[in-house]
Amino acid sequence: MPARSPFKKRAPRREPVRPPPASRVLTWAEVNRTHPIHNGVYQRGGRLVSLLTDFGRLNPCYPDEPAPDGETVCYTGEGRRGDQHLSPGNLALLAAIESGHAVPLFNKLGVGRWQHTGLWRVVHAEHRFDERERRMLWRFTLKRVPGSKFQVRSSTHEGGSAKTKAGSFRRKATFERRV
Repeated sequence: MPARSPFKKRAPRREPVRPPPASRVLTWAEVNRTHPIHNGVYQRGGRLVSLLTDFGRLNPCYPDEPAPDGETVCYTGEGRRGDQHLSPGNLALLAAIESGHAVPLFNKLGVGRWQHTGLWRVVHAEHRFDERERRMLWRFTLKRVPGSKFQVRSSTHEGGSAKTKAGSFRRKATFERRV
């Protein structure tokens, strides 16, 4: 009988599910293959896997805002009530700045209707006081990966103001990826 190894065998590595093309409306079941939780930030072992948003239309406590050019998104961190802290999701977003890997961003259009907006990289983070929300928020800057076909439209195209949507900020701490 062969000697048993004192080390546990690793489970086989699960290949990541490729996100669907950005051109069609998806069901939750399709989004759930990549993002199997209902929270906006999905991470596994501290590594960011995917993100959800509705750009503040359905859930105003997360005032995510795309830039007018559609190439940048200001993404609000994890935490619904009170000040946002370094939760596992926010730590994964911070770690993604350093690693530079791209993740899919899914936009909720309505009940059971989602859109894959392409692949995005987290490039910057700030922990700032939001006057409108009256709490500290983590705000992450996402940049669209070149070649991702879908362009996110800013509410400023519809006559809104990105500043009034995002609120006014006083105190801040910033983090950026060093290239």
